[in-house]
Amino acid sequence: MPSIVDIRHYMRPGLLQLTELPPLSLYIHLPWCIRKCPYCDFNSHTLGQPLAQSQARMAEYLQALEADLDAALPLVWGRSVVSIFLGGGTPSLLSAEQVDQLIASVRARLRLMPGCEITLEANPGTFETDRFAAYRQAGVTRLSIGVQSFDDKLLEKIGRIHNAEQARAAVHEASESFETFNLDLMYALPGQTPEMLAGEVATALACQPPHLSIYHLTIEPNTYFAKYPPPTPDEDTAYAMLDHITEATGQQGLQRYEVSAYAQPGHQCLHNRNYWEFGDYLGIGAGAHSKLSFAHRIVRQVRVRDPQRYMQAARQQQAIAQEHDIARADLPFEYMLNALRLKDGFQLQDFQSRTGLPLSSIQSGLDRALSLQMLERHPDGHIQPTTRGFDFLSNLQSLFLPQTRSA
Repeated sequence: MPSIVDIRHYMRPGLLQLTELPPLSLYIHLPWCIRKCPYCDFNSHTLGQPLAQSQARMAEYLQALEADLDAALPLVWGRSVVSIFLGGGTPSLLSAEQVDQLIASVRARLRLMPGCEITLEANPGTFETDRFAAYRQAGVTRLSIGVQSFDDKLLEKIGRIHNAEQARAAVHEASESFETFNLDLMYALPGQTPEMLAGEVATALACQPPHLSIYHLTIEPNTYFAKYPPPTPDEDTAYAMLDHITEATGQQGLQRYEVSAYAQPGHQCLHNRNYWEFGDYLGIGAGAHSKLSFAHRIVRQVRVRDPQRYMQAARQQQAIAQEHDIARADLPFEYMLNALRLKDGFQLQDFQSRTGLPLSSIQSGLDRALSLQMLERHPDGHIQPTTRGFDFLSNLQSLFLPQTRSA
């Protein structure tokens, strides 16, 4: 693999013709949690010692992040950052001073757009009183709170470390310090009934969150739940739960703008929208993923996954574990996998500018989707999923797989 600082490798001639580069976001991964949740397949690791005794490790990790970003700068030189997302793991294990240091380090190295959205993921039970206000003073503009449930019994079943009272306290404190914040809520949990779900949604909406992210509990490989699967609601019940969520949120002024996201006007997540619109993102931290565009190619990267090995590799400017160009034949599906998650869809001209491909590369897939009434095309070249397409999103996206298009 070429050195990350060898920019000539990325600028060499290729098959794509990108006339402009998309917006750029920055993702920063903190890999530690107090305890690993049994459903979680993210790159998260149990801290293994009290937080107070982990400060030296945290400080070492922040230095590794700076080294990682320094090594990556030639790939994004001159580009402005539209959003930053501190994800995990549990970033709220960082103190406000550490978050301030991290954001200052980023500002010293990258040009941030005016009003750059800076989101930090926080879990109830991992912070002291007034911590959220201190995060706001450190430069965080948006908080994403991993509530998941307001039911103590359900929280215990899915292995969360907080209780319902702590969840409500976290939401209250977030509302005191942030104009925009997000609640994560899960449904189809072990033993959950539609009536229980309705109560959860009512409690969440009573908190008046500007943004709500809803996730179906799925059993992922290589998790505790994969080895010991709990009894969960059947598929029809889960669909009914999602229908209730969409109806209830709409009545409270939160519109579903993406498959799993609901927001009041002006409170959509800009960082996630950039993902779904096939924008670029530089990911730093253990196991972080990147997608970066150049004049003739689009590149994906993955950082070293193990935190200790990552810190060692980052200091040596060798943090990238995997890297590849997205194949030209795969780009239509990669684009649609993201863009069709948006309820508003996309503009055909955006497909061309973000992939460097002609519209002929997706024409057969579009024709098929239009004939199946899964997409609708507006006179201005706007493509939008229909209700049917949104309900059967995986089937719609599959129409743009390489083998599908060539069949």
